[in-house]
Amino acid sequence: MHPSLKQFAAAGVVLATLTACGGSNNNASGFVPLPPPAASNPPVPATMDVKLIAFNDLHGNLEPPKLSITAPAKGGGTVPVPAGGAAYLASAIASLKEKNPNNAVVSAGDMIGASPLVSALFLDESTIEAVNAMKIDFNAVGNHEFDKGQTELLRMKNGGCAKNTALEPCRVNKSFPGANFGFLAANTVKGDGNTLFPATGMKSFTKDGATVKVAFIGMTLKGTPNIVTPAGVAGLSFKDEADTANALIPQLKAQGADAVVVVIHEGGTTTVGYNDKSCAGLSGDILPILNKLDSAVDIVISGHTHRSYVCDYRKTNPAKPFLLTSAGQYGTLLTDINLTIDTRTRKVTAKAADNMIVQGEAYTAGATTVALTDQYPVFGKNQEVASLISQYLAIAGPLVQRVVGQLTATATRTQTPSRESVLGNLIADAQLAATSPAGKGAAQIAFMNPGGVRADLAPAGDGSVTYGQIFAVQPFGNSLVVKTMTGAQIKAVLEQQFNSGANTVAAPKVLLPSASLSYSYSLSAPAGSRITNMALNGTAMVDATSYRVTMNSFLATGGDNFTVFNQGTDTLGGDQDVDALEAYIKAKSPLAPPATDRITALP
Repeated sequence: MHPSLKQFAAAGVVLATLTACGGSNNNASGFVPLPPPAASNPPVPATMDVKLIAFNDLHGNLEPPKLSITAPAKGGGTVPVPAGGAAYLASAIASLKEKNPNNAVVSAGDMIGASPLVSALFLDESTIEAVNAMKIDFNAVGNHEFDKGQTELLRMKNGGCAKNTALEPCRVNKSFPGANFGFLAANTVKGDGNTLFPATGMKSFTKDGATVKVAFIGMTLKGTPNIVTPAGVAGLSFKDEADTANALIPQLKAQGADAVVVVIHEGGTTTVGYNDKSCAGLSGDILPILNKLDSAVDIVISGHTHRSYVCDYRKTNPAKPFLLTSAGQYGTLLTDINLTIDTRTRKVTAKAADNMIVQGEAYTAGATTVALTDQYPVFGKNQEVASLISQYLAIAGPLVQRVVGQLTATATRTQTPSRESVLGNLIADAQLAATSPAGKGAAQIAFMNPGGVRADLAPAGDGSVTYGQIFAVQPFGNSLVVKTMTGAQIKAVLEQQFNSGANTVAAPKVLLPSASLSYSYSLSAPAGSRITNMALNGTAMVDATSYRVTMNSFLATGGDNFTVFNQGTDTLGGDQDVDALEAYIKAKSPLAPPATDRITALP
């Protein structure tokens, strides 16, 4: 071999063709090298990290709700951290997304319903539009999504301006788009056997040639019909939560799901802080669901109780290795969940979560000021969401600030030992006043359900209260209804406070009565015999005598499982509940909040 060729060969050069000197080969050195070998593909990663971002029970809190999270302070002790506000929530979500492009954002229900005025006045369209801007993936519908009925809920998802309630739709956005994210309702079944919304959602993630899939099963609590207006869920059935999820898991696995996440509007409580991983004192209605749930589930994202927790459920039940989370309420927290998925075994090999405070701005409530703290991240405003909120506030502002009257003291929702509340009694009095004009058929008694009282009513320094405040107290837009009921039926309704569906002796829902009614109850008495001493304006009531009774439209159709109200006759419709409260405060100003002496709790 020619010496120069030996050098090329030693250098690893392959000689494809040799030609005679003076031949036609274009390579002056007399050889043609092959193209360099193609670069080898990088190995497929053995694992992939996926981030889930979760919140729950936003309830249309677009403005900061003036709440703080008590958090550990550096050096010991605690520090209050101001939290919440949709513009800050949007920025917090974006900051978590930036940490891992393989992410999904989910809500565990009650995104809308029981909302402050800037959302409720506009049928929660403003909240749907704000969440659209956050670019989330799925919302598992909660019970409050049904507050205005399933037809209006479908409008929230699909958009449009059909009028399904007493309020006018599309007052700001004349072409309301509906939600650009999925609504999930696996256990909400129509008469034809189909679910009201899709039961599940799937999201795929790819990295360096590897793909993993995360499946989401979304649902609400099966007790929803007991706590919403029955007319709003007519024709729907709410199936067992665990049975529903377990039946779906084989299908999801067949579709390639590598991780299964249950997003459920049901929850629990703990006795520790918002991010304490000990999860001490875990209790609540979520536990029997978890104990029935297939162990193939990896994460359970929960809500409904407005409590925050991060729980390794294996410590409670070793056979159920779920990670259980909840982000409290009103957008004050986000749950940052991180999964590691083995790309070969298609299983989750690690999972962890933290509740992160959505700190945005300081606030003052009464005599208390909560300042920003540099001990926790502070998020700026998302300008798209902030602009949207400002647009709605500009229209709502004059109404929000309008003074309706004066109170001499704060009327609170705080329950007495007999489970009365000052504000509940005040509302009952207002509703009776609105439905008892002189003449035949005037109401004699009024009842208010405690769950319908959503905020305390605290006057300003000069005693004034505004329309915005009373709307926050009663944001549901219920109307008043008057029915004829016998004394026996009224007693039966009161017995339902302690032993009917979701109402139990351990957790009764005590109706707040107008001042015209007084009675006693004993929790130690047998069911059906707990109510005694019923009197109307001091005169004993008679089982066979008919009385005119006022309630809101939620109770009138059996809401909160007070089904005996359905037995009432000679039904007469009345004003909106918030209008009745406004008229009462205005007529009585300055109004002294009532006493809590209408119900007597006996041993």
